[in-house]
Amino acid sequence: CPKSSILLAAQRRRLDAALAPFLLAPDTLREVRDKMRAELEYGLKREAQGKATVKMLPTYVCGTPDGTEKGKFLALDLGGTNFRVLLVKIKSGRKRSVQMYNKIFAIPLEIMQGTGEELFDHIVQCIAEFLEYMGIKGACLPLGFTFSFPCRQASIDKGTLVGWTKGFKATDCEGEDVVDMLREAIRRRNEFDLDIVAVVNDTVGTMMTCGYEDPNCEIGLIAGTGSNVCYMEDMKNIEIVEGNEGKMCINTEWGAFGDNGCIDHIRTKYDREVDEGSLNPGKQRYEKMTSGMYLGEIVRQILIDLTKQGLLFRGHISESLRKRGIFETKFLSQIESDRLALLQVRRILQQLGLDSTCEDSIIVKEVCGVVSRRAARLCGAGLAAIVEKKRENRGVEHLQITVGVDGTLYKLHPHFSTVLRETVKELAPQCDVTFLLSEDGSGKGAALITAVAKRLHNIDKYLYAMRLSDETLLDVMARFRREMKNGLSRDFNPTAAVKMLPTFVRSIPDGSEKGDFIALDLGGSYFRILRVKVSHEKKQTVQMESEIYNTPEDIMHGSGTRLFDHVAECLGDFMEKQQIKDKKLPVGFTFSFPCRQTKLDEGILITWTKRFKASGVEGADVVKLLNKAIKKRGDYDADIMAVVNDTVGTMMTCGFDDQRCEVGLIIGTGTNACYMEEMRHIDLVEGDEGRMCINTEWGAFGDDGSLEDIRTEFDREIDRGSLNPGKQLFEKMVSGLYMGELVRLILVKMAKEGLLFEGRITPELLTKGKFETKHVSAIEKSKEGLNKAKEILTRLGVEPSHEDCIAVQHVCTIVSFRSANLVASTLGAILNQLRDNKGVGRLRTTVGVDGSLYKMHPQYARRLHKTTRRLVPDSEVRFLLSESGSGKGAAMVTAVAYRRTSSSWLHLFLPLQADQSGCCKFLSVF
Repeated sequence: CPKSSILLAAQRRRLDAALAPFLLAPDTLREVRDKMRAELEYGLKREAQGKATVKMLPTYVCGTPDGTEKGKFLALDLGGTNFRVLLVKIKSGRKRSVQMYNKIFAIPLEIMQGTGEELFDHIVQCIAEFLEYMGIKGACLPLGFTFSFPCRQASIDKGTLVGWTKGFKATDCEGEDVVDMLREAIRRRNEFDLDIVAVVNDTVGTMMTCGYEDPNCEIGLIAGTGSNVCYMEDMKNIEIVEGNEGKMCINTEWGAFGDNGCIDHIRTKYDREVDEGSLNPGKQRYEKMTSGMYLGEIVRQILIDLTKQGLLFRGHISESLRKRGIFETKFLSQIESDRLALLQVRRILQQLGLDSTCEDSIIVKEVCGVVSRRAARLCGAGLAAIVEKKRENRGVEHLQITVGVDGTLYKLHPHFSTVLRETVKELAPQCDVTFLLSEDGSGKGAALITAVAKRLHNIDKYLYAMRLSDETLLDVMARFRREMKNGLSRDFNPTAAVKMLPTFVRSIPDGSEKGDFIALDLGGSYFRILRVKVSHEKKQTVQMESEIYNTPEDIMHGSGTRLFDHVAECLGDFMEKQQIKDKKLPVGFTFSFPCRQTKLDEGILITWTKRFKASGVEGADVVKLLNKAIKKRGDYDADIMAVVNDTVGTMMTCGFDDQRCEVGLIIGTGTNACYMEEMRHIDLVEGDEGRMCINTEWGAFGDDGSLEDIRTEFDREIDRGSLNPGKQLFEKMVSGLYMGELVRLILVKMAKEGLLFEGRITPELLTKGKFETKHVSAIEKSKEGLNKAKEILTRLGVEPSHEDCIAVQHVCTIVSFRSANLVASTLGAILNQLRDNKGVGRLRTTVGVDGSLYKMHPQYARRLHKTTRRLVPDSEVRFLLSESGSGKGAAMVTAVAYRRTSSSWLHLFLPLQADQSGCCKFLSVF
């Protein structure tokens, strides 16, 4: 009738007004997508920790399944009112398969909201019943724990609960490690034991489950009781985790998106009512707009409002409608079914105690549709931000990717999945996204993660002592700072391990140097001679010509006379080729071994390092030995004006290009550092004015026992088998001469214990020196590393599996990472010394670097830079690679000395003499 039509039109206007805020325009969705992207990026930054709403939690899951996983595993799945325990059997090879046996247990509300101890005791009781049921109570199986709540992880088997969601409120859990709580509950029960290998979020478990079926799956989505996403992020973008190579799965915890108010403009009054009545007001706002736990409650709030307006249920709010939780999300799915007639909708409403008409059923169905569609559209906008980020990470115009999905809302709602897919396509048009439903839930994913992590978990436990925390590195930094102080002290220097040798280099080049110079560079199995011409017309330029000569091992280990005769012979050959035998050019001698100096052109060798053992040299002046060898030849003459360490040469080389350079660092066959120290701190040399370069000789750090607590059994074995047992202990932990051998010793022991190569050990693997540091560098290359590992191990007679290659790569990473971390800690001590010397709040300086390990290892430099900046945040450090080596630096020292000598400006390199105490006094120059 007309009157009824007018009433229906009026109803429509008021209904449209009530539901209008749920209809999100495309521009609004793009705004949500862009805000989500901004929050994702911010959450990855170090500065965002403790501030970001989208937490972007690292999971320490660094790869998806590759089909080689195998074994028997236990999986737990806690994330809602039901708790699932699974036994998962994984077979690899051609007939790879996954068999699962599971049992579901209820989590009563009083336990969900009781104490943490009660919750974990209940979990352990359920596990005990399952183990009894399966007849495996005596087996200590590896276990993966799907814990579907926000956790901050420091490793794959540690998870500190950030905050409860999904109706859980168990006390004394937030801020605690849930793995430790589970282990403690197992100990309390004292009936069985389990090897807890991994704790993962359900989202991560879903991604891993689907990744087993589709290797292109790098995103996991949960759309059920809660809402969350994880994805594989490039390590270089994750500032809070060490390392830049590879990928790591990030658990976004996007349910908290909007907790900072950034989407308040799209929240309705109904969203606010639901939030205020929840267990966690003001938190998880995005989740409360998109997840199954809250959609039914949003609908109930709308129905109450419409009833108050007289649009529903004849204006009568029944007692059942007043009950929170009466309208469950499963009713939305039923009501929105296309096959459900209005009469059946009325029956559902009647079951809920709601006396409805056909008109009521139409309105309720529309309300449910608007609420669920908004949820799917918002979820799609967030997911579009993720896939667009993945596309940009890969640097491609068009991305093909798979999203693994689980959750009752996605599975059971008749339209949610369709609307979600359409929204992603609309907002990320350059991404071809496949949605793969997880048929087996996240429990299977937890088992797969456990399978992947088990081998690495064993290695991590095995090499636990090589993983140094920042706390330990800061402690090492403080110890080295004390050693520096002792080495500079007249009283403590004689017994100091770190000798802190004065070099009598008082400045870096100032740009006015010129001349023709010879530079010698002796520090390894190769000996380099350079002719360096420094001209100064319109601008200063350096021309270099060089020749490399071999230093045979029999000469390195023979007599000192033979060694210096060899050097003199090579120098004569070079001068012959350069046609300068008739000239007496100034010579700078880079001698890369610890020397005590009392003047620039004198160097008393303290001890050999780097496999050199030539007799009769320790305690002698190497300049005199070389001059003697040159005079013995008699066919040319040379004026040796300066002897410098390779580290000093590196600093001077880089100082030519950057006058802020005041630190030299070598990380190659050996390791060492030098820096410009204030004269007032150098007790070994008289005078307080100006600065002098100090050659730390830090390779001997720890020779006094100060590093015993962090040295491993492998470090001790390396030392016992070296040419100089008990000496250069720090160098043996970090330098290229020992790194490959360190890895080899670890691999041999792991193979003996059945952790690698099915226990097979070949003669090649047992041969000292067969696994070289260049192999470590090759294996750690991000794209081809595993193939290189297979090639190298095959040449060693091993037939490695893919798992073996992954494990060997992991060992190499741990060993090289420790090296970079330790070097960063000692370098940090030097930087702090410079900052304190200058009395500034923030140090700006340049570190000149040379050495094959720094240059050739694919990850080393980035790791060193990152750790240094983390340990010394008050320093702005530029790392400058020495392109010309330390030989050019020796020439530059000589050029500066030559300039000063020829112009009688002797204050830069003042000649000194030692007194009876071994200290030095200035000679009068006036």
